[in-house]
Amino acid sequence: MDQSIIFMFAAVVIVGGLMIAAIGLSKNSSRRINVEHYRVKWLEIEQQLKRDEPSSFHLSVLNADKLLDSALTQAGFRGQTMADRLKSAVKQFSNRNAVWSAHKLRNQIAHETDVHVTYDSARSALAGFKQALKDIGAI
Repeated sequence: MDQSIIFMFAAVVIVGGLMIAAIGLSKNSSRRINVEHYRVKWLEIEQQLKRDEPSSFHLSVLNADKLLDSALTQAGFRGQTMADRLKSAVKQFSNRNAVWSAHKLRNQIAHETDVHVTYDSARSALAGFKQALKDIGAI
């Protein structure tokens, strides 16, 4: 009787360990970034920015920020907001200031009514977003 209890306990421990390992492996596989998806989306954003269309300046920055946020989430960086996810990924970025400046410009576009975005500032923001996407392996 004592051996059967020990055997049952060992079986439960082994099965539990296998279940934990399976859950851990499935979480890691779901955090792989779909690089092709992000490359295609990034090219669309770059093509969206047009020097002679000021409305494209705002839209391209907003879309680039959204794409980076999606990639950060898919890569498993935690946080309730984009800023939180940026903070948790900050060690990954080769140019932290560029990423933060780009995100701040996005926030100005989204929350201020009289923000003036130039073609050059939009290009600069896109460069920051692009580098961040490269740094986390999304493009």
